[in-house]
Amino acid sequence: MLAEFLQYLISGVTVGAIYGLVGIGFSIIYNSSQVINFTQGEFVMIGGMATVSLISAGVPMPLAMLGAVALATIVGVALEKFCIEPSRNAPVVTLIIITIGASIFLRGTAEVLWDRNFHSLVPISGDNPIDIAGAKLLPQSIWIVGSLMVIVCGLWLFFNRTLLGKAMLATSYNRLAAQLVGIEVRNILLLSFVLSSTLGAVAGILIAPISMTYSTVGVMLGLKGFSAAIVGGLGNPMGAILGGLIVGIAEAMTAGYISSAYKDAVAFIIILAVLFFMPNGLFGRKVVEKV
Repeated sequence: MLAEFLQYLISGVTVGAIYGLVGIGFSIIYNSSQVINFTQGEFVMIGGMATVSLISAGVPMPLAMLGAVALATIVGVALEKFCIEPSRNAPVVTLIIITIGASIFLRGTAEVLWDRNFHSLVPISGDNPIDIAGAKLLPQSIWIVGSLMVIVCGLWLFFNRTLLGKAMLATSYNRLAAQLVGIEVRNILLLSFVLSSTLGAVAGILIAPISMTYSTVGVMLGLKGFSAAIVGGLGNPMGAILGGLIVGIAEAMTAGYISSAYKDAVAFIIILAVLFFMPNGLFGRKVVEKV
């Protein structure tokens, strides 16, 4: 029983870390623009598919990964420059619809450039499992969780130790006040898309050796990442990580002890429960409106 529980826990933490990475992307863009960017899942897809494509073309794996991240980042910048910035004065709902349309466009483009098939990626450091009290831990899971920890530390240092990071925090707290003190909000929005697309691509590369990658992989991962962001408190990157772990572990336990048929429903049940009892999420900021 212990080995079984540990196996489900390891699986939940692994996939939860990916949800957390995707959720951070949602939170970063929401902070700078109040927009929910539904192309976040497509950045995950681009990361995995581009890596597989470049490796198939003979590019060494490390360079293929960097190239995939660079491609996703370029797509993120193009999305902000050609879709979001020209519509920056439009209602938030309009901007959200734009991101949904961009998501569909990117998915279709990926199917034309690549294909609709499932592709596997070679694990970074082999696939010989490590035995932990009867449970099997894949080396790729260590890479996923380790990468999440490194990214968390990097983001904390960026937001708390750099002027640019503090400018992003200032924009998230009060956009107008940030503009009044000389912060170029348009550049902050562009940077938020750079960060979110980079994180999405990294998530796609890390998860591909375990769950494979394909043109529509970003649909469900994007929704689960959005769930993580909502549970943790939309706009709170660190909360998104905890939200991702909660959703991932809950999914794994449900699939293991109840039925895998209910696995995908768990995230949305958790969202409903959190929004019902804590509308701002576990770590979301309370909003005060003056009238």
